[in-house]
Amino acid sequence: MTKSCPYHRVLVLGGASEIGQQVLAALHLPPDAEVLLAGRDEQRMAAAAERLTRRVRTLQYDAAATGTHQAVIEKAFAGGDVDLVISAAGILAGQDVLDGDPDRAGLLVQTNLTGQVTTLLAATARLRAQGHGTIVVLSSVAAIRPRRANFVYGATKAGLDAFARGLADSLHGSGVRVLLVRPGFVIGRMTRGLRPAPLATTPAAVGRAVAAGLARDATVVWVPPVLRVFAVALRLIPRPIWRRLRR
Repeated sequence: MTKSCPYHRVLVLGGASEIGQQVLAALHLPPDAEVLLAGRDEQRMAAAAERLTRRVRTLQYDAAATGTHQAVIEKAFAGGDVDLVISAAGILAGQDVLDGDPDRAGLLVQTNLTGQVTTLLAATARLRAQGHGTIVVLSSVAAIRPRRANFVYGATKAGLDAFARGLADSLHGSGVRVLLVRPGFVIGRMTRGLRPAPLATTPAAVGRAVAAGLARDATVVWVPPVLRVFAVALRLIPRPIWRRLRR
């Protein structure tokens, strides 16, 4: 980034997220910045805090525990205005696993979609009241057209993507903006053991793309950028052929 970073208090929902941590690294936060890591994994958040070399506070946050989200947001904003909220919480499970375990499928929906909605609505109210701030929402190319190989996960991302677009429209003129991020397959902890899909990327590449998107006031970022063209093609594939695709 060529200009000074405007983010002095940053909240990461899903504080142990590899992508969330890479976004923080790419932002080059000022020395006096404070980072709030909200998540379940205290060990991973503590390790992330050491790498950040900034003031860090951790908050207990479970995206699936929707009844606690208002209190988490109140704690996060209690120390002052929050300039940037990064919504990076999420889980992944194979469709074959979810087919045999509807409860686990429900947890995935609760974590990846319902919990994002309740948390971000609570955060949005505070950002709107302070009159400034930015929300980063991590969607996925899977949101564009869910496949049979991961249709539950794809459905959660499709819902989150639609929510983020509507949220951005609702915030127009408020001083608060939304950056929607649509990465492809991300090679990292969450996808360990899975064969990478075409145009796969990394947490570090996503982090750099998000930082660049924030710097230029973008509304949507695709990672890698060629996915924007690829997504158009996805919509044009006839359904009988789409049905047979596994990757």
